[in-house]
Amino acid sequence: MNKLFLSVFCLGLVLCNTAVNADEARIGFVNTPHLLEHAPQAKLASERLEQEFAPRDSEMLVVQKNLKSQEEKLARDGALMTPEERRKLEMEVRTQERDLKRLRDAFAEDLNLRRNEEFSRLQQEVGESIVAIAKQKNYDLIFEAGVIYASERVDLTEQVLARLRQQFEAQKKKNTK
Repeated sequence: MNKLFLSVFCLGLVLCNTAVNADEARIGFVNTPHLLEHAPQAKLASERLEQEFAPRDSEMLVVQKNLKSQEEKLARDGALMTPEERRKLEMEVRTQERDLKRLRDAFAEDLNLRRNEEFSRLQQEVGESIVAIAKQKNYDLIFEAGVIYASERVDLTEQVLARLRQQFEAQKKKNTK
């Protein structure tokens, strides 16, 4: 309770101080989820992940088709098979189901790890761009979450997005040389 009171009290002091020095303090807001969705770096990261995991996805589709054909064969011809043939086919189906489950689990885990790596890299780049613009334009405080309303005057989202696009284009030109 004391920590809560102390936190509220400190926040009140900061807000009072900001209100007194309102002409001097510059406050801004950035919609980070919007940046993470619309930055060209995000699209590139998605394309890289898709290219990286497309072969494994295709492999899983092949295994899935083989499993489905074996299940259909068992359903269609199971009654006509000898007990030994039926048992053997059932074992093959169960083995393929386990293999497919392992493939899917490994695929999902690897994809999540890589997605998190790419997302972390993107978050860092977005954060650096926000800080660079804040310093360049002499902002004292930038909010990114928990804001109910921010006027266009303090919303820096489009400026940061423009900077990210410029960086992306510069990097693209650098890589093509």
